Amino acid sequence: MKTVLAPVTWALGLVVCAASMSAAQVSDVYRDPRMDFGTIQTVAVLPFANLTREQVAADRVRDVFINKLLSTEAVYVLPVGEVGRGVAKTEIAAPTAPPAEDVVKLGAFLKVDAVITGVVREYGEVRSGNSAANVISISIQLIETGTGRVVWSGSSTRGGISFWDRLLGGGGQPLNAVTEQAVDALFDKLLGPPAK
Repeated sequence: MKTVLAPVTWALGLVVCAASMSAAQVSDVYRDPRMDFGTIQTVAVLPFANLTREQVAADRVRDVFINKLLSTEAVYVLPVGEVGRGVAKTEIAAPTAPPAEDVVKLGAFLKVDAVITGVVREYGEVRSGNSAANVISISIQLIETGTGRVVWSGSSTRGGISFWDRLLGGGGQPLNAVTEQAVDALFDKLLGPPAK
């Protein structure tokens, strides 16, 4: 009886291993396959939500994100003041996470093709033993203003304590450099091939 169950147990183990390996290939990027991203010419970057203890983290990350987006010259980015005026005039209660109908209303008022929302999940220094380094984790959504639906979403985490930081006691990279790397990684995901 034992010899009959051993191959079955071994085969079952292979199936479980294969299933867990395929589940591990989940992507952190969503891209709407029906969306023609070439139609997006003008965007508004809304205030980012801040889930960190650093009070100005969302403003700092949004500033870096807008500057990097402008430098790509892929789209026209509405000035922050115009976006703030539009949010106030259209009386959007939650600009960091607006419902679809508010996105449509804001898009019509500002005359933009899409709005970008974001969440800063981690920002600042992390410690482990005698080592410390800066880390940032952000998520971004691109929402089409005609329908208010999310057409692209991605997240990025950069920084943290490396093996060399632990070994040599280094302090990691400056926070602004880590932020720029995280934003660059988001742009690579947005402009790269769709996730399968």
